[in-house]
Amino acid sequence: MRTSSSGRLGMIAAVAGAVMALTSGVGAAAPGGLAGGCSPIQTLSSGSSYACAATGELLDVRIGDVLATQPSLGYDEVYYKLGRYTLGKDEVNKKFDDWCEANGQVSAASVKPGATLSDRSSFSCKVAVGQETAASIAAMKTVVIGPGGKPYLTDGHHTLTSFMETPGEAGADLHVRLKVLGNLSNLAEGEFWDTMKAKGWVWLKDVSGNPVSVDQLPKALGLSNFADDNYRSMMYFTRDIGYKVGDLPFQEFYWGDWMRDNNVGAGWNRNDFASYIAAVRTVSQAQVAVGPDTVVSNGKTAKELGVLAAWNDGKAADSGEFAKLALPYSDAKPGKVAYAVEYRVRNGR
Repeated sequence: MRTSSSGRLGMIAAVAGAVMALTSGVGAAAPGGLAGGCSPIQTLSSGSSYACAATGELLDVRIGDVLATQPSLGYDEVYYKLGRYTLGKDEVNKKFDDWCEANGQVSAASVKPGATLSDRSSFSCKVAVGQETAASIAAMKTVVIGPGGKPYLTDGHHTLTSFMETPGEAGADLHVRLKVLGNLSNLAEGEFWDTMKAKGWVWLKDVSGNPVSVDQLPKALGLSNFADDNYRSMMYFTRDIGYKVGDLPFQEFYWGDWMRDNNVGAGWNRNDFASYIAAVRTVSQAQVAVGPDTVVSNGKTAKELGVLAAWNDGKAADSGEFAKLALPYSDAKPGKVAYAVEYRVRNGR
């Protein structure tokens, strides 16, 4: 039977619609449609939901498929999250808020008894899929699609690793959406990495500040695949006390360079709460003291790296962000350092 022109157009539209559903997972397709010259037939036959993801798309990914763009993690940031998820005193487990935020859905709305991140019917988020706002999307982690349709994480290594390491969850098989920064899948391997370096979408220094090659980057997420960078850990805890997080990728690593190169706050005991809090205060006060125009690392000034005009945003030590951070684990609402130390000590890390 011969198909009319309008019928053929309808079939093409239907195929395109199916493609967008495949490429966006549970998210909405971004403006610009298919990426990298992908055709509907190529997308449907490729077996990959990543290769044709468009810039700006909210892409559903399996955490085990995501590749790293940095060689190390601040283990204590992950330990804080795992401590909060396993030893937390929250009425609702913080992992649901964190997952909803990472998925572009702000925070948890309802959580059933025995709920898990793996079972999406067991909890709900405040913003429904398809109803995301600019603010909710801004909080999402980011990914770049590389050669072969491989997804390279450019922000969110700590968050996704924490989800992956959480007991009772699906590990590498857990899914979450990521915002696509760009699709460079049409580039050759060398051109891809040259572009990633030029855009500042990869961090190629080890925990001692020595250069590493792209071949030395972890081949998968998971705590054991990364080196432990205690300077990066410290920078997680000085947020909103010495500096404010912005949109610059790897912002904390630049500050970590400064901390290591200037021997700032060295020698704290990561298993001792009081020692850790004292080091946070010393380091964050030193951050503010450098001045906004001081070059911190790789040509980036303190202002570009979000330095605050005043320590603890101008508040006294017994208020503001520092006061919240300094609450011990015995408190009804422990601070982040307390959870990290408690998790380290209890688990022999």
